[in-house]
Amino acid sequence: MTEATAPARGSTTRQGFAVLGVAIRREPWIFALSTLGSLLFGALTVADAWVLGWATDHVVIPAFRDGEIGGGLLWAILGLFLGVAILRAVGIVARRLGAGIMQYRMQAHTRRAVTRQYLSLPMEWHQRHPTGQLLSNANADVEAAWGPIAPLPMAVGTLAMMVIAIVQMLFADLVLAMIGLLVFPLVIAANIAYQRVASPLMTRAQQLRGEVSEIAHESFDGALVVKTLGREGEETDRFAAKAHELREVNIRAGRVRAAFDPVLAALPSFGVLVVLAVGVDRVLSGATDPGAVVTVAYLLTIVSFPIRSIGWLLGEFPRSVVGFRRVSAVLDARGGLEFGDHEAVGEGAGARLEVEDLAYAYDRSQPVLDGLSFTVEPGRTVAIVGRTASGKSTLTSLLTRLVDPDAGRILLDGIDLRDLARGELASAVSIVAQTAFLFDDTVRGNITLGSDAITDEDVWAALRHAQADGFVAALPEGLDTRLGERGTSLSGGQRQRISLARALVRKPRLLILDDATSAVDPEVEARILAALRTSGGGATLVVVAYRKATIGLADEVVHLQDGRVADRGTHQELLERSPSYARLVNAYETEHSELAGDLQ
Repeated sequence: MTEATAPARGSTTRQGFAVLGVAIRREPWIFALSTLGSLLFGALTVADAWVLGWATDHVVIPAFRDGEIGGGLLWAILGLFLGVAILRAVGIVARRLGAGIMQYRMQAHTRRAVTRQYLSLPMEWHQRHPTGQLLSNANADVEAAWGPIAPLPMAVGTLAMMVIAIVQMLFADLVLAMIGLLVFPLVIAANIAYQRVASPLMTRAQQLRGEVSEIAHESFDGALVVKTLGREGEETDRFAAKAHELREVNIRAGRVRAAFDPVLAALPSFGVLVVLAVGVDRVLSGATDPGAVVTVAYLLTIVSFPIRSIGWLLGEFPRSVVGFRRVSAVLDARGGLEFGDHEAVGEGAGARLEVEDLAYAYDRSQPVLDGLSFTVEPGRTVAIVGRTASGKSTLTSLLTRLVDPDAGRILLDGIDLRDLARGELASAVSIVAQTAFLFDDTVRGNITLGSDAITDEDVWAALRHAQADGFVAALPEGLDTRLGERGTSLSGGQRQRISLARALVRKPRLLILDDATSAVDPEVEARILAALRTSGGGATLVVVAYRKATIGLADEVVHLQDGRVADRGTHQELLERSPSYARLVNAYETEHSELAGDLQ
């Protein structure tokens, strides 16, 4: 892990204690408080045995022998039992409060660490890991990892209680104590058998939790496809099959745990019966007295509680180790972007963009971009045109440094993007993707993203440039209207315009539009692009486009083919000299015209 060493491979018990060591090192004072409370509880529980034994020898037996009991002795016994009970209650409160605080702090800390790691890892890492699995890592796995913290202070305190009880048993009657302690090897054997059976089940259960979450997220995210194609039944069956598998694994794990807990509870009771049987014989033979037998038997019942509490702790280890291992896999993941210390400071409102010999591949055997080079001067508008899978969207990901190139470099005002300090690129570059993402927030919240530096005047200005001020003003609460999850209350074109306004309000020096107006009708699109050219503050524009009208507004066109620059020039120049370019842009216009005619 990034902030704590993950437990080395070994037995589940060893790994479980290593996980707890991480928590203890991070929260030593809280652990100390809860442990002191547990020690107080344990010591006072053992004191009960001493009070009981003393009362048996000095009060109960004399009362039966003499037929009377002294009032002073009776009040002394009641005072002793009451004092022990009060102090024991104090110990219980301290133990439970400390354990709860420690557990929830560790969960919160780990969730924050996992979230930070998610945000720092590059997009290519996220593309390899399903969203449902990531949700499970941040939720179910975190809770599983720190599950043993709850019984930990009790186990530590009761362990001390057990040591004190065993010492007292040895002093009371050595023979009876040795007989009673024979239960411990049986407890150890039962625990080893439990962990060997339970660990594989817990591992599979945690994996299935991630898979169930993944299916649920996928079904919810693809609700439109599921409903329009009538796949509700199939999706329900797919989810049910995985949920039933998880249920069966959990039931099997529960059965193993259900068999383990009674064994732990029964072993000390069996020891008590043996101690009482042998003790009666020793009393009759005069080898010991009744008080010693009562003390050892009661102490053995006390020892049964530490055995059970330690069993509860050890019973949590298989699930904890699996959860911690899955969380550690995220925190130990490599591939985060490295940053330099340069500021993105350039002259003028527009940035100069240089792409030099750029190469990138998702699969090393199939490069998407190879030797790509071009330059965009400050304030200019360049259209990127190419067939599907020619590398246009990959290029936009590289320009915004969602991923780094395999070779070559991208310069912003002469500075390699990799040399910019964290946050500098975002202050100078904005991108509007084809698929607009909106948060379940107000219009204002979706545009400002919580920035107090952006005023309502800035928001309305950005909305006007994006041709979105009209429909936003008509919303029931204007800027305060909530848009629903992913902006479902708006049309596709409206969502795209809100996304565009979100980029414009930050006054970027380089604005990248990845087919960002595809859901907008041509008339509105023309007004948006005209507004960007006249009122965009002189920003440099890189536009991934298909429509002739959009391409025609660009100062220059870069035609991509097979990950390389096939040609560049004005739209008219490329139409005249590049047959492949002319076929590409005319094909879209022809298809669009035929579709419009069919609709008429």
